Amino acid sequence: MMGAAASISFNQIPVNLLTPGQYVEFDNSKAINAPVNMPQRILLIAQSLATGIAPANTPYQISGKDGGVAAFGRGSIGASMVGSIFDVTDTIETWVVAVPDNGAGTAATGTVTITGAATQGGTLNLYIGEDLVQVAVSTTDTPTTIATALAAAINANPDLVVTATSNVGVVTVTARHKGTLTNDLMMQLNYYPLIQQTPAGLGVALAQLSGGTADPSIATALSNIGATQYNNIIMAFNDAPNQALMETELNNRWGPLLQNDGHCHIGLRGTVGSLNSALSARNNSHITTWTCETGGEPGPVWEKAALAGATAAYYLAIDPARPLQTLALPNRLPAPANKRFTRAERNNILSYGGATTVVDNGGNVVIERAVTNYKTNAAGLVDPSYRDVETMYTLSLMRYQVRARIAQRFPRYKLANDGTQAAPGQALVTPQDIRAELIALALDWVDAGLMEDIDQFKSDLLVARNGSDVNRVDVRLPPNLVNQFRIFAAQIQFRL
Repeated sequence: MMGAAASISFNQIPVNLLTPGQYVEFDNSKAINAPVNMPQRILLIAQSLATGIAPANTPYQISGKDGGVAAFGRGSIGASMVGSIFDVTDTIETWVVAVPDNGAGTAATGTVTITGAATQGGTLNLYIGEDLVQVAVSTTDTPTTIATALAAAINANPDLVVTATSNVGVVTVTARHKGTLTNDLMMQLNYYPLIQQTPAGLGVALAQLSGGTADPSIATALSNIGATQYNNIIMAFNDAPNQALMETELNNRWGPLLQNDGHCHIGLRGTVGSLNSALSARNNSHITTWTCETGGEPGPVWEKAALAGATAAYYLAIDPARPLQTLALPNRLPAPANKRFTRAERNNILSYGGATTVVDNGGNVVIERAVTNYKTNAAGLVDPSYRDVETMYTLSLMRYQVRARIAQRFPRYKLANDGTQAAPGQALVTPQDIRAELIALALDWVDAGLMEDIDQFKSDLLVARNGSDVNRVDVRLPPNLVNQFRIFAAQIQFRL
């Protein structure tokens, strides 16, 4: 007596096939037994010069530092940020959006005023950001001679974001870009005072860059990036209007109908008071603001955003739940010891939603804590749920892997109630089947160190057919995310 015939749900082979032959199709729904990797991309949004070849406000893929110079123009903010990104990694697909200057803006300017006369020969060491410009000085040189040589040395470096002119002992330094960003560019003498000294008798007075106005808007750039997912966005601009535009864009992208999650990194310099004032106006979980001290780190804030953003992109792609603390920002010069934020000041900045760095014993600028701008819930009460960037990257990965697992396991499946006894081989799924698959995925997350307490997950997991739409299954996923080991507190209760 023959058993019941199996009724296999073929995807391509028709049931009414009459022509003889051997017909074999493939089904990959059970091929993947582990969580899939989430594709990673970096998107850099920064100012460009007219010499850049990248189309304005349009995503443009690059593959290295030279590509950044070509895209944004040599000596641009964008080119310097690309250089910082590729100092961290060249393994993540990188796109840029070149934003031209605002034609209504003005460029920042500063001056270097030379006075006196050197009583002995030596070298004038001027740092513009982290870039060193040196001029030989002799006892016969006049201030005008030295200023002329200094302006020529500045202009001889096409990668600097400034140009220079000289007149009767005064060098005027002018930003290549219009806008407020280059007001952050710091000039200083003799960063390494033990080996660098201004020649005796020579006076050098610095007036820092200022007067830059009117940043360009990123509105057109955001409208042109389309539906492509950029997990890691690094933005040069830190002005309030552009931050608000980015917040709106990322809020939409994180929504359940788009699911194009991304996280933005920016940089901001100031005193504790000015930083906290600016951060008080922001409360978004999708933006991390990397802070610098006024008169501290010589490198501009846009380069810090690029270094920290690329570091986060690289290491959180490896493990989104592992804390970023102690990771070094390559080639970043630290602030002088007397200019660095104290622990109490950094703790205060963190409470306002600013990310902090410290300097290790090797003189490296390292990440202390990467927090988001999010501080309070809709009721205005303190809410730490979206405080740390690791939480956001973990949630993004989990959502991607849930979607991938369901789409992989149950493509073109029929839906029935629990207990339905279909013939073996049928492409039919029940809520209980989906529940089992989600528990299997949660076990993978436990193995990967992304969540803990599988018993709680099983207890709180809800999978049910929707009461009004028979084609829909509703799920409540309750992963208990692993946390980051940040603080060790101990009491030594000694005995004599």
